[in-house]
Amino acid sequence: MSDYAVTEGSQEGLPTRVLIARDREIEAAFAPGVGMVGCSLRHRSDELLGQRGGLAKYADSGSSMGIPLLHPWANRLDGLRYAAAEHEVTLDPEAMPVRLDANGLPIHGLATASPHWELEDAEAGERGARLAARLDWSAHDELMAGFPYPHVLEVEVTLAGSTLTVETVLRAGPDGPVPVAFGYHPYLTLPGAPRGDWELALPLRRRARLDERGIPTGETEPFTDDREPLGERTFDDLFVELCHPPEFLMRGGGRCLEVRFEQGYPVAQVYAPEGED
Repeated sequence: MSDYAVTEGSQEGLPTRVLIARDREIEAAFAPGVGMVGCSLRHRSDELLGQRGGLAKYADSGSSMGIPLLHPWANRLDGLRYAAAEHEVTLDPEAMPVRLDANGLPIHGLATASPHWELEDAEAGERGARLAARLDWSAHDELMAGFPYPHVLEVEVTLAGSTLTVETVLRAGPDGPVPVAFGYHPYLTLPGAPRGDWELALPLRRRARLDERGIPTGETEPFTDDREPLGERTFDDLFVELCHPPEFLMRGGGRCLEVRFEQGYPVAQVYAPEGED
């Protein structure tokens, strides 16, 4: 029996594909039909991803969990109108899959829990397990209405050893350039350790100052990582200058989770809300 496998699974009644590293006792599940979201990451059967409202709620209402892709923009826009690459767009939440935050601002893009992903490959070998999926943006009118730039998204997920790698490629169509501002929002948790005891190491140098809506003002301030336990601290902050290499560490309960920006992610948002693990 190989150390690696890819199997069909389900979570809350929704189909998933599960990448398995038997020798490391790790399983990672993704739901291609629900936005290609990473919906579970287990080590020795313990869940390491924040489930929050769960996968079914994410599919139904877009309430984020796991490792969702935020495309074509991560975080917030400062209004329902934007201009980029020779297009001026007015977003209409009644006609487009736009979610609004508490201040009425468009948040986390248009691809939340999208059912339009196509699974292209699922394989396992001696060196790892792999999934590949694509989303043809230009094939869907409701997506093009809110982001009128033809393109194809390709996501490849690999589990090798104790490393889960997510590689995302945006291929522009024939009609011109495509603005790139997507991101991922991994919700991580450490079972067996109280939230306040989690030790963080954050490779951050400068933080953006935000207005009352969470929109950057254009000003920044220095940030020093003290590598202390999370304690009572909370975060919902944008960091515009990172240390290199950008490796985020979270320790507790006998485990260490690391998130590493390999290429293409020049800024980071750190989120640790009050009252949530």
